[in-house]
Amino acid sequence: MASNSRSSSSSWTFKQNKMFERALAVYDKDTPDRWHNVANAVGGKSAEDVKLHYDILVEDLINIETGRVPLPNYKTFESKSRGINDFNTRLMKNLKI
Repeated sequence: MASNSRSSSSSWTFKQNKMFERALAVYDKDTPDRWHNVANAVGGKSAEDVKLHYDILVEDLINIETGRVPLPNYKTFESKSRGINDFNTRLMKNLKI
């Protein structure tokens, strides 16, 4: 996850991160009490914790998209099912905010 100097009060488990992602899909930016709803969906986190986690995620994505964080140089592979051979191409296609 984010390797930022700002971090929430405790670490996030894999399950909490998945619940966080799902909750963001359900409670969009126009949802009243969005961060309270997301915190309730995640469990064990406050509204402040999930808001900070979101802010760090957005900052990380912006840094990746603006080229401040280099993408790893993965080997390419054949993918006949998708027709896309380059992992980095697929990754960048899916990283759009």
